[in-house]
Amino acid sequence: MARTVGIGHQDFERVRVKNNFYIDKTDFIREWWEADDEVTLITRPRRFGKTLTMSMVEKFFSIDYAGRGELFQGLSIWQTESYRNLQGSYPVIFLSFANVKETSFPEAKKKICYILETLYNQYDFLLDGDLLNDKEKKFFHSVSAGMEDYIATSALGTLSEYLCRYYGKKVIILLDEYDTPMQEAYVNGFWDELVSFTRSMFNAAFKTNPYLERAIMTGITRVSKESIFSDLNHLEVVTTTSEKYAECFGFTEEEVFASLDEYGLSERKEEVKSWYDGFTFGSKTDIYNPWSIINYLDKKKIGVYWANTSSNGLVGKLLQEGSKDIKQSFETLMQGGSLQMELDEQIVYNQLSQKRNAVWSLLLASGYLKVSGIEYIERTGGWRHSLVLTNREVKIMFEHMIRNWFGDYEEPYNDFIKSLLLGDLDAMNDYMNEVALATFSYFDTGKNPSKEEPERFYHGFVLGLMVDLNDRYVLTSNRESGFGRYDVMLEPRNPGDDAMILEFKVFQPKKEKDLQDTVKAALQQINAKKYEASLIEKGIPKEKIRTYGFAFQGKQVLIGDGTVVD
Repeated sequence: MARTVGIGHQDFERVRVKNNFYIDKTDFIREWWEADDEVTLITRPRRFGKTLTMSMVEKFFSIDYAGRGELFQGLSIWQTESYRNLQGSYPVIFLSFANVKETSFPEAKKKICYILETLYNQYDFLLDGDLLNDKEKKFFHSVSAGMEDYIATSALGTLSEYLCRYYGKKVIILLDEYDTPMQEAYVNGFWDELVSFTRSMFNAAFKTNPYLERAIMTGITRVSKESIFSDLNHLEVVTTTSEKYAECFGFTEEEVFASLDEYGLSERKEEVKSWYDGFTFGSKTDIYNPWSIINYLDKKKIGVYWANTSSNGLVGKLLQEGSKDIKQSFETLMQGGSLQMELDEQIVYNQLSQKRNAVWSLLLASGYLKVSGIEYIERTGGWRHSLVLTNREVKIMFEHMIRNWFGDYEEPYNDFIKSLLLGDLDAMNDYMNEVALATFSYFDTGKNPSKEEPERFYHGFVLGLMVDLNDRYVLTSNRESGFGRYDVMLEPRNPGDDAMILEFKVFQPKKEKDLQDTVKAALQQINAKKYEASLIEKGIPKEKIRTYGFAFQGKQVLIGDGTVVD
């Protein structure tokens, strides 16, 4: 009989006691312990089993779970006597920053301090007897949600000392989702304050802590060493491109197919592979995200599960407000293409809006992109990575995100699409002006409109066309160098539909009297460069090719068709 599929369980003990569906990942314990690294930082996308793995490590090593070997019976780690003897033999401090999502530094610090206070409450037995002197007991009582910074930043290191003194053994520290507060700090503008606070805490807990046996930190991103890890020169960092622990997070294809067999879904293996396969860790390919697989086993139908499990706000913000180069590259990815670049996997959050490659590094760490190839660059001594969208589920998630860019203005946007398909020029002008008026600055949130603002809008708009017309048209673009030039070709999938060529142009007062002149210039460019040639070569008659010039001046738009220059 197949095991019960429990959705959302992150406590190892509960999963094992209830005999919920579980894929044995206890080899991570052996691999990590034998690596003998003092402090390990492991980054993996969300919902890839990081919290469950940390819970597993806690239950295996913690003195609080001594004698609970039944939790590991039948699993790989329990086959080795030396590890059976190791179970339940260390004091373990386990905490998580997963819920630190406050929007200001005072509130974020208070939340972290409250987590530390709750942690101390678990060990209030240390106050009994003479283990601690009066000053130490006073420090213990001072750990609270409103404590001063010097107490908060030294709390983990001090608790390590107290536990080491009590048990006679150094401690293991497990910190889950360490970077969640960092993302919120970047989005909400208190990055520098939080970094200073966190750096001091991490230094005391992981660098200058003589009572530390080993530690693991997990997160989605590797925050740059210069930001919070400047003092941790002994940190072992394991990212998505590292070989270490490649099969310990996420499900391998063998594990997924065995699970489908267990639940009587053997005939659906190719369907599941086409949707959820695609993650790559190190050189290990064909990794599946656990969340989608578990939900598929439970509901027995395809769905966008992993991509919709939490807010994609930061990713959406970076793409929506990104430069034309970012949007052009994203367009390439959405069309099934790849990006070639040298990556720096250290995420410098306060440079995300300036460094082009930083955005793609974040998308890779978050699981939205995967490495499809790698090449050594002798000139720079670095590695050029080929990046593609991870899988079909991720692509659909991005399509939903792009539609949401126009979500608050859905009616005029959809009406524009309809009028474009019908060739109703008057309606196109009416609706396009509504869309532009409402969304133009939505793609550029700077205090002063940048010179790139029109192009940010164009490229965001083109991504919207690509998503909404994909069933009827193949959209291609020919990017022109220079400000304000961008053409779009819509090749019909149905022979009965017209082909379309769209040219965008910004009003140039030195060359043009008004928007009518700009429209004519756009249409003349289409004719002069013979953009229709490739369509004609494919057998589309010239009378079935419509051309449109889009002229922009601020938030005002004028659209003209090919009759203007015929």
